[in-house]
This record gives sequence, structure tokens and C-alpha cells, in this order.
Amino acid sequence: MQWQNVLAVAVLAIGLSACAVYPPERYGFQAEPFYTLDAGDEVRIVVFEADTLEQYFKVSASGHVSMPVVGNVDVRGKTTQQVEHAIAGRLRGNFIAAPQVSVQVVRYRPFFVQGAVRNAGQYPFVPGLTVEAAVAIAGGYAQRANLAEARLVRPGPEGSTIVSYVPAGYPIRPGDKIFVPERWL
Repeated sequence: MQWQNVLAVAVLAIGLSACAVYPPERYGFQAEPFYTLDAGDEVRIVVFEADTLEQYFKVSASGHVSMPVVGNVDVRGKTTQQVEHAIAGRLRGNFIAAPQVSVQVVRYRPFFVQGAVRNAGQYPFVPGLTVEAAVAIAGGYAQRANLAEARLVRPGPEGSTIVSYVPAGYPIRPGDKIFVPERWL
């Protein structure tokens, strides 16, 4: 029995999470194969053979980027490849015979941590974050925090919202809102 306690302490000491990572479908989330853009993201758009065009754009609250010559481009809910094709389509024939466009995400939209944490607020997203790591960025759990699970609110398709309870090892995405509830004991 004692070796189990030593093993548990060793696992915690080296930073391994005791939580299993479950598939998103188990928690009501659909797996998305590609990242889609939304308000708050910052992108770099390069149009080859058009060095004078601006390159860095922040996606507006309405889900658009406004480019010189091209105008407003709706990017909300689109992948970077879809945006590349849309911009190339607007440039083709009018300005450049065969435009080549590259779109890259420079800065992801922030995520939010609320509830029983030390420093609730908005934080910059870094790929690979889990709920547990997001809480650590927010200063850690408060004294009365429920460590077993957190409520995750995620933007869904067509303006909907998906709410689910997830374990600490669950991966988060840009724009997610994490709420850590208090325990009652």
C-alpha cells in the first residue's frame, strides 16, 4: 500500500497529470481538423509579387480583415487555406494574373479563466494548453476550488455556444472560457 503513495507523489512531482485525456465527443465537442479564424486573431497575409500590400491584420469583431485593394474579407469560421483562396480570387485578373497568397496565424485570440482561481481574466493563447495549464497561467486554483473538473464554454458553429464539464487534462482552444467551480466541503 505504501508504494502506491510513493508512486502518486512521484507522478505529481514530475508534473504528470493524473487525468486521462478523453476524446472531445465524450464531452459534447466535435473534433475540428483545422483551426478556424475568429475575432481577436492576428494574421499575416502575404501576396507574392505585391510587396507594397500591408501584411499584418487583426480580425475585427465582425469577423473581417480589411486589406488595401482587396477590401473587406470575411474570415470568421474559415481556415487559412479558405482565406488564401478568397483573397486570390479577388486579385485574380484585376490586379495580378496568377496571385499566390499565404495566410498564417501570428497571434491567436485569447482564452478566459474565471471562478475559483487566483487571478481570473483574459490570457494569450499558446498551442498545446490544457485546462490545468490555463489555470496555472491564471495563478493556480483558489483554496476552495473543485479540482476534479471545470466548465468549458466554447464557441460553436454559426454563433452557437457549447457548454460541457471537462477534466483538468482536457485541451483548450483560442476563445474558450474556463470556469472553475468551488467545492462545497
